[in-house]
Amino acid sequence: MSDNQVKWQLLEDFAQAFNRHDLDGVMSRMTDDCVFLTAAGPEPEGVRFEGQDAVRAAFAKFIADMPDVQWNDPVHTIEEDRAMTEWRFTCTMPDGTRKDVEGLDVFRLRDGKIHVKSTFRKASG
Repeated sequence: MSDNQVKWQLLEDFAQAFNRHDLDGVMSRMTDDCVFLTAAGPEPEGVRFEGQDAVRAAFAKFIADMPDVQWNDPVHTIEEDRAMTEWRFTCTMPDGTRKDVEGLDVFRLRDGKIHVKSTFRKASG
């Protein structure tokens, strides 16, 4: 398997683990000092979570708040230690409204794992 194929498989496994809501599977694909940058927040980069415990807690809350959340039709693009996954985000919000928007994650990869996950999502009106 080529280096890009290995990275593609990492991203695909990560996406599948998220859609199964398998936090052990998600976190096993991230570095110990991983960083998650949310799509929105008070800072230009969104809200920043650092380290396995903080990132896992953020993901767990997200899934608990929207138990039917899915990131559909992932398309992965890889360039050296950077990668991107485009997806279609669907869920039922805590207030009962449905959300269906496009977005993407920009990743920084290190040592065969995801070091940084920075999320971008279209705003819905």
